[in-house]
Amino acid sequence: MASVHYREIDGRSGGYYLLLIVLGIFIAAGLGAAWAMEHHGHVITGMTNRIVWGAPHVFAVFLIVAASGALNVASVASVFGREAYKPLARLSGLLAVALLAGGLAVLVLDLGRADRLIVAMTHYNFKSIFAWNIFLYTGFFTVVALYLWTMFERRMNGYSARAGMLAFLWRLVLTTGTGSIFGFLVAREPYNSALLAPLFIIMSFTYGTAIYVLVLMAACRWSARPLGDALLARLGSLLGVFVAAVLYFVAVQHLTNLYVARQVDLERFLLREGGIYTALFWIGQILLGGVVPLVLVFAVRGRAALAWAAACVIAGGLAQMYVIIVGGQAYPQHIFPGKEVSSSFFDGVVASYAPSLPEVALGVGGVALALALTVVGLKLLPFLPRSLADAESAKA
Repeated sequence: MASVHYREIDGRSGGYYLLLIVLGIFIAAGLGAAWAMEHHGHVITGMTNRIVWGAPHVFAVFLIVAASGALNVASVASVFGREAYKPLARLSGLLAVALLAGGLAVLVLDLGRADRLIVAMTHYNFKSIFAWNIFLYTGFFTVVALYLWTMFERRMNGYSARAGMLAFLWRLVLTTGTGSIFGFLVAREPYNSALLAPLFIIMSFTYGTAIYVLVLMAACRWSARPLGDALLARLGSLLGVFVAAVLYFVAVQHLTNLYVARQVDLERFLLREGGIYTALFWIGQILLGGVVPLVLVFAVRGRAALAWAAACVIAGGLAQMYVIIVGGQAYPQHIFPGKEVSSSFFDGVVASYAPSLPEVALGVGGVALALALTVVGLKLLPFLPRSLADAESAKA
C-alpha cells in the first residue's frame, strides 16, 4: 500500500470554535436536564412505572449500537483486507469511542442516581445481562484504544490486523449483549425474541456507517481536504447493503410473529392499531429509514444523495429504536397468559407516553458530546489523511 500522510485539522477558524460552542450549549443543556431530573425526580418526565425506559434510552441505545457499527470501515480494511479503506480506519476508531462515550453518558445520567453505578461496577450478578454489558462496554474502549495504537505507532503496524480482528469480534459480542438485554426479557412479548441479537448487529452496521459517512464528508469539506467520488460510492454501496439487510431481518421478525398464534395481537398493535408506534414503524423506520435510502443510494446516486441517504438512515434508526424500546413497553403486559384478568390497574390498556423536554435535552446532549469528542480528537491527533482523492485511493 502506498504511504498515506495524516494530519490534524487546524482548528483555528471561527467556524471551528463556533461549532464547539454550539455543541457545548447542547451538552450543558443535557447536564442541566440530568440535574433537574435528579433534583425533582422522574415525575417531571413522561416516564411512568409502565414506561420506565423513555427517550433518553432511545438516544443512548442508538449511540451505543452505532458505536459498534462505526468500526465497520476499520474492520473492512484490517479484517477483510480491503486496502482502499485503510486510510479511513483511524477516523472509524475515533468515532466508535466517541459514540460509545456519548451513549453511556446518557445512560448513566438517566439512572437518576448516577453514583449507584459504583455498585454495578463492584458487585456483579453474572446471571444478569446488564452485568455482562459493564465488561463489554469498558472492554470496547480498551480494545479500540489498542487498535488505534497499532495504527498510530509505526512499530506496531504489523499487529494492526490482529488488533482489528479482536475489535471486530468484540463489537459483535457487544452488540449481541445490547440486543440480548431486550431479547432476554421474556415477560415482554415484543422483546422476547432470539432475532433481536442479530437484528441489533445489522442495525449497528447500518447506523454506524451512516454516521461515519456524514462525519467524513463534513470533516473533509470543513478542512478543505479532497474526498473522491469513487470512495464515497464504495461507502454508499456498503450502506445500501446494510439497509437492505435490516429490512430483511425486520421482515423475518414480523413474519415469524405472525406465524405464532399468540403473537398475532402484538403484530396487529405494531403494524395496524398502535397509533404513533405504527406510524413511526411504517413512515419512520420502513419508508424513511429503509426505502428512501435504498432509492437514493442505488437509483439517484451522487454525493448529495448519499448524504441525504445517511441522514434518513439516522432518522429512521431513531424511529426504530423508539418503536422497539418505548413501543415494547407500551404494549399491555400479559401477567397471566391465557387467563382473563380484571383489576383497576389498566389491564389490557396501552400505556401512554410523551417525551418531556428534559428527556430530549439529555438525549441530544449525549449526541453533542459524541460529536464534540470527535471534533476535538480530529484537532489533537492525525486521524484524517491529507487527501482522499480518487487518485490517492487508487494507489491503495
